[in-house]
Amino acid sequence: MDKLVEKTIDFVKKELAFAEGGHDWFHTERVFKTACHIAKTEKVDLLTVQLGALLHDIADSKFYDGDESIGPKKATLFLENQHADIKLTNHVVAIIENISFKGGNFKTPFTSKELQVVQDADRLDALGAIGIARTFNYGGFKNRAIYNPSIPPNLTMTKEEYKKSTAPTINHFYEKLLLLKNKMNTQTGKQLAEQRHHFMEQYLTQFYNEWEGKL
Repeated sequence: MDKLVEKTIDFVKKELAFAEGGHDWFHTERVFKTACHIAKTEKVDLLTVQLGALLHDIADSKFYDGDESIGPKKATLFLENQHADIKLTNHVVAIIENISFKGGNFKTPFTSKELQVVQDADRLDALGAIGIARTFNYGGFKNRAIYNPSIPPNLTMTKEEYKKSTAPTINHFYEKLLLLKNKMNTQTGKQLAEQRHHFMEQYLTQFYNEWEGKL
């Protein structure tokens, strides 16, 4: 393993030691492993993918009053202190700045194959069994209702509305999670998303049956 990658792992573990369970080191580790897996079938710079995956959530704006500048600043400072190549640093920071879903109605000004790989890996961790667990963990962290039939999902939110939403957790499935399958960039990402998407659909069917008392 590249020494810079090893140092980045150590740095991220310390930074996220007390992070919310859905955005902690274990989330980053899963994204890192998935990104490395996807990278095997894509023509990308592996080091850029690895660093982008490791640093993508170093300071998620959700936990910093919506401030999207902190993560890129932390990553830049860390990489500069490691004397990383400037071009590499800029690319990794661009991945951090453009990876987020942001409501799905927001078009990013930057793209690269490396961003696409890391973005797919991050989105895959929002799907399937892990995605469901993370969603409810964050909902509990924010003290949100699990479900409220009188509050329908909002599929036309702006970036700012999405960031400020306090909707029940089940709504998040429709406002983000179930939309991710069709937003995958790579062939591997698309294939993995299909199965996880189907699992979530099955879960929702079971959820509504139990909610309505259909035993």
